[in-house]
Amino acid sequence: MKVVVFCPNLIGDTVMATPALRALRRGLPGATLLGVIKPQVAPTLDGNPWLDDFIRFDPMSRDPKHRTRAAWRALRAARADLAVLLPNSFRSALLAFAAGIPRRIGYARGGRGILLTDRLEVPRDAAGKRLPVPVVEYYLSIIHRLGLPVESVRLELATTPADEAAADSAWVQLELTSDRPVVCLNTGGAYGPAKCWPNAYFAELARRLASTARVQVLVVCGPSERASAREIVAAAGHPGVVSLADLDLSIGLTKACVRRSALMVTTDSGPRHFAAAFGVPVISLFGPTHIAWTRTNHPQAVHMQKPVPCGPCQKGVCVPKHHRCMTELTPDSVWRVAIGMLERGRIRDAHSTAPAPSNSRVGAFHAPYERA
Repeated sequence: MKVVVFCPNLIGDTVMATPALRALRRGLPGATLLGVIKPQVAPTLDGNPWLDDFIRFDPMSRDPKHRTRAAWRALRAARADLAVLLPNSFRSALLAFAAGIPRRIGYARGGRGILLTDRLEVPRDAAGKRLPVPVVEYYLSIIHRLGLPVESVRLELATTPADEAAADSAWVQLELTSDRPVVCLNTGGAYGPAKCWPNAYFAELARRLASTARVQVLVVCGPSERASAREIVAAAGHPGVVSLADLDLSIGLTKACVRRSALMVTTDSGPRHFAAAFGVPVISLFGPTHIAWTRTNHPQAVHMQKPVPCGPCQKGVCVPKHHRCMTELTPDSVWRVAIGMLERGRIRDAHSTAPAPSNSRVGAFHAPYERA
C-alpha cells in the first residue's frame, strides 16, 4: 500500500500534525508513506521516522522541480492508493485528484468536497459557527476516520547530528557556558504583526532574566527576524543576552537550541511548538489568536493572554491600531511567571531521584494536559 500525506504549509501546524503522522506510521506498518511538503517546511520533520520519502512542493517556488507540474508527475509515478489531506487547500485536493489517487480523505472546505472520496465536516455549534477545535485533534479526526488507532496526542520532533553540531558551534561562538541554563526567547510570526510582542518588552525581560535569575538568554529568530533579534540584544544591554541573528540560520539549528534550553518564552509562532515537542517548559504570549486552536497538550506550558474587548480577533494586523492585547501584557508579568517556572524546574532537579536524562535527540513524552 502507498499513502501520500499532504503535510501542512506552516511550521507550527506541521509540528501539531506529528501525532497524526505517528499514528499513520504505526497503524499502517507495511505501507509506504510519501509526504508532500513545502521545501522550507520540510526540515521540521528531519530525523523523524514516519515518512519514507518526500515530494517537495511549492507552487510559488523559483525552482521548477518544486512547482505544480513536477509534483503532479511525481504523484502520478507513485501510483498511490490513498491521499491524506491535512491542509484545507483546494489545490491539495485538486492535485491528489489529478494524480489519479483513488481514495482521497480530508475536510470538505473551500468547495473541494467534490474532489474527495472521504469527507469530514468542520465541527460547528448549533448556530453553524465553527468551533475552536485544537489543530492536533483536527488532524487526528482524519486518522480516526481511517479506522486507525491513536496511542497518544503528544507532539514529537527530532534533531539530526548536523542540527546538534550547528547548535554546538553556536554555543561556542556566542560564548554560552554549561554552568548556567539557557532561556530561549522567540519573537515574530508569519501570521502577521498583531502576534508580535514589542521588542522593547523582550529586551526588558531578557535583561531582568539575565540579571536576576542566573540564566543566559538566547534570542532565536528566522531570516526575516534578524533585525528584531539584534534590536532586542542591543536594548537589553547585558553580556548574558545574545542572539542567533548573525549566524547561519536553519530550522534544525532552532530546534536544537530549543531542545537544550531550560525555558522558552515565545509569541504564538511556529518555534513555540518545538518546546512542546521536546518537553521544554514554555510561556506562550497570545494576543489576537484564540488559545483553543493551538493547544499542544504540554504539561509544562503556560499561556498568557490579556483580555481586551476586541479580542481575540484572529486578525494578522490590529484593526483599531492600539495593539492592547500585546502592549498591556507587561514584561513584569511575564518575568514573574518565568521566574516561577525556572525555580520549579530547579527544585525538581534538586529533588529528583531518577537517573540524569541522556542527551536524547528526540522529544517523546506523554503530555496529558496543558495549563492555560
